[in-house]
Amino acid sequence: MKAKLIVITLSTMLAMPAAAQSEVYVSDPPHTFAYFEVGHISLAWQRGRFNKTDAKIVIDRAAKTGSIEAVIDAASVDTGHVKRDEDLRSERFFDAAKFPTITFKSNNLRFKDDALIGADGELTMMGVTKPVSLEVTFFRCGNHPVNKRAICGADARTAIYRSEFGMKRGAAGMNDEVYIYINIEAYKS
Repeated sequence: MKAKLIVITLSTMLAMPAAAQSEVYVSDPPHTFAYFEVGHISLAWQRGRFNKTDAKIVIDRAAKTGSIEAVIDAASVDTGHVKRDEDLRSERFFDAAKFPTITFKSNNLRFKDDALIGADGELTMMGVTKPVSLEVTFFRCGNHPVNKRAICGADARTAIYRSEFGMKRGAAGMNDEVYIYINIEAYKS
């Protein structure tokens, strides 16, 4: 009787479809950052980065589902020019004292065949939340060659209009459209 119960239990388990396997990856801070570029007086591009960016990726590659959450420290903006960085942190631009983080959250990952190609979600900046689609231009997972831990790397990009998030200052010299890029290396947790 006991053997029959084991056989029935095993048969039932084998007949059930395999459960989806979500994997969680958490960013490696020295290798994860967001950067931006914006046109300046129609002559050149000004670029900067945010030195403190955290990200968490939950992905089930077989089911082609998952989520992404990125949190950017607005006060970590760095353009290589101290006075400009102070101005960008001020209430004239990011108002980092009042709005310390910029976040992107997505529960809608897009795949083409087996490749992750995008994430549709919401960007919150300066207290304003808008839908944003990230284009994932690179995504690869493997084992780190030194510490042998499972790791994924990704590059993503999008464009926004800063005025839609309430950042209307500097309009005479800066383009409204801003290109945003996020580079992530994340270890499996």
